[in-house]
Amino acid sequence: MSFEINVAGADDIARMAEWAADEGWNPGNTDALAFQAADPGAFLIGRLNGRPVACISVVRYGAAFGFLGFYIARPEARGKGYGIKIWDAGMARLKGRNVGLDGVVAQQHNYRKSGFRLSWNNVRHEGPPPPDAKPPAGVALVDARTVPFDLIAAYDRRFFPEARDSFLAPWVGLPERAGLVAMKDGALQGLGVIRACRAASRIGPLYAASPEIASALVGALAAKIGAQAVAIDIPDRNKPAVSLADQMGLKPAFETARMYTGPDPAVDYAGLFGVTSLELG
Repeated sequence: MSFEINVAGADDIARMAEWAADEGWNPGNTDALAFQAADPGAFLIGRLNGRPVACISVVRYGAAFGFLGFYIARPEARGKGYGIKIWDAGMARLKGRNVGLDGVVAQQHNYRKSGFRLSWNNVRHEGPPPPDAKPPAGVALVDARTVPFDLIAAYDRRFFPEARDSFLAPWVGLPERAGLVAMKDGALQGLGVIRACRAASRIGPLYAASPEIASALVGALAAKIGAQAVAIDIPDRNKPAVSLADQMGLKPAFETARMYTGPDPAVDYAGLFGVTSLELG
């Protein structure tokens, strides 16, 4: 048996998204295009006798942070050591960095063995979108594509450990999605992106200065693409965000463990109402 690990090509990355869908993770229809732009060498594919059977993504952000995702071994390849081989290759690429991941809760003990510790859980809340709510007085919702990108990138940096412009630009602008910015007196007070997925349309990131702004973004984003159902991966450490999801009638449907090898990044957790992507952070 010959098992080889290589950098994934565009077709491989599309395949990884399909595998994620098979696992019930509900990736966005065009996510793969933004993923590849983030860090082209970050996606690894493991082939057994030439056939793809395992994958992982290990994206480098800045000089000191990395994010691990897409850790999948196909059912026929599990329990044979191929998963740990591609895991080791991925972790080697992120050596010396604080590494984050969003893993299924059942695998937390395995991640701990590899040096990760639990920071919080992301709880996916799903359901029919709430009615389109008006933003607070003085706040306007503006199409993100019309806002200077440097403003969006600087705002995103408040909620993410490193700059990620090469990922963020396509994430906001790709087809089958919409982005809205909440503006007040020329300053950003919120940002949300919704994307069409295999099942419920997912909203992420969802940043907001208040629950009222977050609620207005959710309703307006859903209306913008005609979403029949939405899903938001909400950090359970942000209690107002969890309460807001309950108020909007969204129900817990899926849970992942946000874990790090190092300290929690210094970001604005109070404004983080929904993480961007379970695969890339």
